[in-house]
Amino acid sequence: MRGEWGRWGALVVGLGVLVGVLVAVAAGGPGLVERLGGEALAGRFEQVQRAAPGVVHSARFDPEDPPPGDESELGADLARYGTVIENAAPAALRGSLVLDSTRIALPTVDADVAGGASLSLVYASDAPGRAAYVAGRAPRARGQVVELAVSERTRDALRLRVGQRIDLRGGALTNVQAVGRVVGVYRAEGGGHGAKGDGQRAHKRLWSEKPLLARPLPGPAGTALDVGALIAPRAAEVLQNQADAELTVEWNMRLDLRGETAARFVGDSGARDFQRLMARYPIAAKQAFCNVETYGGKWCVLGTHPASELESDTELTGAFQEFRTRWRQANVVMSFAPASLLGVGLAAVVVTSLLVVRRRLDGDRLRRARGASAAALALGRAAESAPAAALGAGIGSAAAAAVPGSSPAYGQGLTVAFVCWLLLPALTWFAVRDRAVLRERAPRGGGRRLVVEALVLLLAAGGVLALRARGTEGAAGPDPLLAAVPVLLGFATVAVLVRCYPLPVRAVARWSARGRGAVVLVALSRAAKEAPARGLALLVLVVTLAGAVFGGLVLGTLVEGRHTAAAWRVGADASFLGAERDPGTAERLARARGVRKTVTVRQLRVDPVSGRGGGRYGISSLVGVDGVKLRAAAPSSSAARALHAAGLTRGGPGRDIRVLASEGRTGDLLTFTRLGKETRLRIVGTLPDDVARDAALGPLRGATAPRQRLLVADNRDLHAFKAAEFEESALLLYGARMDTEALRSLVPRAAPGAAGGELRIRAEEQADADDDRLIAAVAAAHTACTALAVLLALVALVLELLLSAPARGRTTAYLRTLGLGGRAASALHLLQLLPLVLAAVAGGVALGLALPSLLGPALELREFTGGPAAPARHVDALFTAALAAGLCLLAAAAVGVETWLGRRRGLGAVLRLGRADDH
Repeated sequence: MRGEWGRWGALVVGLGVLVGVLVAVAAGGPGLVERLGGEALAGRFEQVQRAAPGVVHSARFDPEDPPPGDESELGADLARYGTVIENAAPAALRGSLVLDSTRIALPTVDADVAGGASLSLVYASDAPGRAAYVAGRAPRARGQVVELAVSERTRDALRLRVGQRIDLRGGALTNVQAVGRVVGVYRAEGGGHGAKGDGQRAHKRLWSEKPLLARPLPGPAGTALDVGALIAPRAAEVLQNQADAELTVEWNMRLDLRGETAARFVGDSGARDFQRLMARYPIAAKQAFCNVETYGGKWCVLGTHPASELESDTELTGAFQEFRTRWRQANVVMSFAPASLLGVGLAAVVVTSLLVVRRRLDGDRLRRARGASAAALALGRAAESAPAAALGAGIGSAAAAAVPGSSPAYGQGLTVAFVCWLLLPALTWFAVRDRAVLRERAPRGGGRRLVVEALVLLLAAGGVLALRARGTEGAAGPDPLLAAVPVLLGFATVAVLVRCYPLPVRAVARWSARGRGAVVLVALSRAAKEAPARGLALLVLVVTLAGAVFGGLVLGTLVEGRHTAAAWRVGADASFLGAERDPGTAERLARARGVRKTVTVRQLRVDPVSGRGGGRYGISSLVGVDGVKLRAAAPSSSAARALHAAGLTRGGPGRDIRVLASEGRTGDLLTFTRLGKETRLRIVGTLPDDVARDAALGPLRGATAPRQRLLVADNRDLHAFKAAEFEESALLLYGARMDTEALRSLVPRAAPGAAGGELRIRAEEQADADDDRLIAAVAAAHTACTALAVLLALVALVLELLLSAPARGRTTAYLRTLGLGGRAASALHLLQLLPLVLAAVAGGVALGLALPSLLGPALELREFTGGPAAPARHVDALFTAALAAGLCLLAAAAVGVETWLGRRRGLGAVLRLGRADDH
C-alpha cells in the first residue's frame, strides 16, 4: 500500500491544491472585484473633488442685527454651524463626509494703490497657517480696520509692505469707505497647519478655487489689476454693514471614501443605499441648520445675522451615476478573466484526475476481475480523494475570506469544489465500467465524435446569439451565460482545430519522408494521429491565449477610447464653454499666454419644417463654426474641410442661412420661426459622416442631448442671431505651448451649482483619463487572472504530457534501440508538440481578436469611454506577438519538464511485452 500511495498519492495532493486555487477564485473573485470597484469609485470621487468640493452647503445672510448687549462672533458661529452640518451626515458616511472649508467671498472693492486694483476679499477657514507667512501674520478682528493678507506675487505687483494702509472704496460692493491694512504676506505654494501633505493639498485646492489669492491677473483691456486678499470674518462684517449687502457663506464638504467603505456602494443594493443617503443628507443638514421653512425669506439666524435656509448642491451623485454606467461595462469585461481562469483550472483538474485513473487502472482492473463493482471502486476513489478536496476547499475559502472588505461567495466556491471532487470518481467509474472492461480493442466509429462536435458548435452559437439578444443590462451578480460563452467558444475553436490542423501536418510529414532522417516523420505522423487525443491540452492553451489576447485588446481599446473621448470633450488644446454668456472671460482667455488661435462655435436648437411639403424635418442642432479660423487652426478638421468645399466660408448672397445637412437633398428649403419671424435654411450639400465626429463640435454636442439631425453653417450666416439665443457656445483655444496654469487661474473649476462658463483643458482631461482607476481595475483583474491561468496551463500541459508519456516513451525507446540519441529524442518530443502549439497560437489569437465582434452589443465600450462613437479597436501587435511567443515558451518548458521526468525511466520501464494499452 505504501508503494501504491507513493505512485498516485502526490497526484491526489496536487488535486487538492488545484481545488483550493479554484475555490479561492470562485469564492473570493466577486469580493475582490467589488474591492477593485470600490477603489475605482474612491478614485473617481477624488478626481471630481480635486479642485472643487464634493458637496456645497450655502446660506445667505444680512448685516448683523445683534440684541442689546450682544456682540457678533461670526468666526465662532461659522465653526459651530459647520460642526452641526458635518454631524448631520448619515451614519454610513460619518467620518468620510467631512467639512473641508468655510468660505465667504465678498464682491470686489477698489483699492487705492499705485495703478489701482480691483480687490477680491475672501474669508477661508482653510487659509495657510503661520508657517506659510514670509512676513507678518494672518488677519484678525481689529475693530473697524480691515486687516489684509496677500501673496508674494500680489505684494510684488502692487509694491505693498506689511503695515501699509490702503483705502478701500466701493466697487461691485457699493457704499464702502474703509481702511485696510496689510498685516501679512504668505507663500502660495505650500501650507502650514495640519499634516504636511494634507495642508499642502488643502492650500492647493484653495489656490485653484480662488486663483486671485495666489497671483494677480490683468483685468480687461484698459482696467486695473484683479487681485485677491485674505480677511478675517469680522472684516467681512464691517464691509457688509457699510454696504448693507447680502453675503453668502459656503460650507464645503468632501467625501473621502476608502476602498473598503467604497466597495459597499459598488453593487446594485449598495448603489441604491448611496443614492438614498445622498438624497437624505441635504434634508438632514437643512433641518440641523434651521428647522424652519423660510420660503425664500430670512427667518433663520447665523449668530447675530438673519439668514436664509440652507441650500445644497453636489456633483457626487452625477459622478456616481456616470461611474455606475461605466462599472457595469467594466464588470462585463472583467467577468471574462475569471471565467477563462476557471475553465483552464477545471481542465487541469480533469487532466489530473485522468492521470490518477491511468496510474490506478491496472489495479482497478484486477479488482474488477476479482468481483468488485465499478460503483464500489468509484465510491472508494471518492472517499480516498475527499480529504484532499475538503482540505483544498477549506484553504480556498480561508484565502477568499482573507480579502479585506469583501463578502466571499462561499456557495460558488463549494459548488466548484464539489464538481472538482466528483470528477475523479466519475472518470474512475467510466474507465472500469463493464462495457469498458469487456469491450474488444477495435477502432471506434466517427459518428459519436461528429455528434459531440456538432453539439459543441451548436451550444457555442446558441450562447453567443442568446448573449447578443439579451445583452448584459440589468444583470445583477454573476452571470452564468456571460461566464460560459468564452469557454464554449474555446470548445468550438478546439473542435474546428482538431479537424483542420492534422491535414497540413500530414502533408508536411509526407514531404519530410523524402529526407534521410526519421525524427521529423515520426514526430509529425504521431502528432497528426494523436490530434483528437490532444483536445484537452489544446483547449487549455486556446482558452489561456484567447483570454490574454482579449484582455490586451480591450485594455488598449479602453485607453485609446478614453483619450479620444477627452479630445472630443475639449475640442481643441483648451475650450471655454459658455463663451457667449461670459464674453469678458472669453476675451481674457484669448489673450492668455501661449494661445495662438481661437475659434468660436455656437449651437441652436431648431425644429424646422420642409419648405416644400410642410412636413417636419426633425429636431436638429444648428451648429455655427468660424470655418476660416478653424481651417487655419486645425487643418485636419473635417468640419472645416466640408465648409470650405461647399463654399460656405466665402459668404453668399441672400438672406437664407446656407447649411450642410446630415439628411436632405441639396437645394431643399427648411423654415422655422424665430421671434415671430420666419427664418429660412437652405441645404447646399450633404454633411459628411466624419463631421459628426469632429472634435471641434464635441464641446457643444456633448453638452446637449442627442438630436435627430445635424445642420452645420458658417458663423457669418448666423450674424442675425443674438448671443442669448444660442443654447450653448464655446471658444476653442489652440496653442502648442499654452500656459495651462495661467488659463486655470483665469477660470477656476466651478463649484457645484455655480453659474458661469467652464474651462476645459486637454492636458487636464488626458491626465484624468490616464489616472482612471476603473481601467486600472480592469487591467489588474485581467493581469492577475492571466498570470494564474498561465501557471495552471503549465500544470495542465505537463500533466497531459505525463498522461501520454507511456505511449510516447515506448516509441522513443524503440527508436533509441535503433540508435536514436538523447538530443534527437528531445527534438522528437518537441516536434511532436509543435503542431499543437502552432494550432493553439492560431486559434487563441483568432478567438481573442474575434470575441468583441462575436459578443456585439453585450460588450458596448462606448458607455465606458464616452466620446462621439464606439471606440475603435486597438490591437497591440507587439503585445499579441509576445503572448504567442510566451505560449511557445510555455510549451517548451512543459516538454523540458516531461523530458526530465522521462529520463528517470529506463528502457525496461517502457518496453514490456503483452501490455493491453500498447497503442
